[in-house]
Amino acid sequence: MYAFELQRATSAADAARAATAGAQPLAGGQSLLASMKLRLSQPGTLVDLAGIADLAGIRREGNALRIGAMTRHADVADSAEVRSALPALADLASHIGDRQVRAMGTLGGSLANDDPSACYPAAVLGLGATVQTDRRQIAADDFFLGLFTTALEPGEIITSVSFPIPQRAAYMKFKQPASRFALIGVFVVQTGSGVRVAVTGGGNGVFRHAGLEQALSVNFTPEAAARVAIDASELSGDLHGSAEYRAQLISVMTQRAVAKALAG
Repeated sequence: MYAFELQRATSAADAARAATAGAQPLAGGQSLLASMKLRLSQPGTLVDLAGIADLAGIRREGNALRIGAMTRHADVADSAEVRSALPALADLASHIGDRQVRAMGTLGGSLANDDPSACYPAAVLGLGATVQTDRRQIAADDFFLGLFTTALEPGEIITSVSFPIPQRAAYMKFKQPASRFALIGVFVVQTGSGVRVAVTGGGNGVFRHAGLEQALSVNFTPEAAARVAIDASELSGDLHGSAEYRAQLISVMTQRAVAKALAG
């Protein structure tokens, strides 16, 4: 590891000032530190967010759950509040990476990094969540912009995420065995106004699938999902699976997610 300066912020305002001055925010470090070791990222200054108590925690706000950006995956998975109000989110968090990743990784870090195969972006986009930063609120549909790219401006820090509580929801992931990232992950959400389907692992970033949403809004069953043709032309392919294979996985994971949501 090369030499760098580490600053420890004690408040969100402190962290924002440091980030605005050019420091790289350090959340759980599960992606950032690995990229630094490989020299894919070489920030000269890091500002550690771990000491900011206000950035962690889970609370119910009406028909939504607000989760702090520094809340660890393990805490989301183990939260009685999340398991009761939004079990699909607790289930998703419980299958991220391994025990070490879940103990260190954070919600805000995952979203800011926006890995194209990460699980949390599928939940945020599928649920139509709202990302709160130190400056503004950003709707999920406006937050994810592509490969490792979000709507965050330089120096802007995620402080929390508000997740609406739906009628039904479920997440199904076909994981890549070595990394445990999603080869394909599908988050299905049913609300009073329709269905949202978010897919991760299939391209340059998380995306919604209009065909599946339309079919499931009319008939929320695995059979309806199975009848939707998945176009492989815009999906990614690599040594782990071709675009055509991923297209098939999207169909299968959606069918399983719908069945899981119906089963409660």
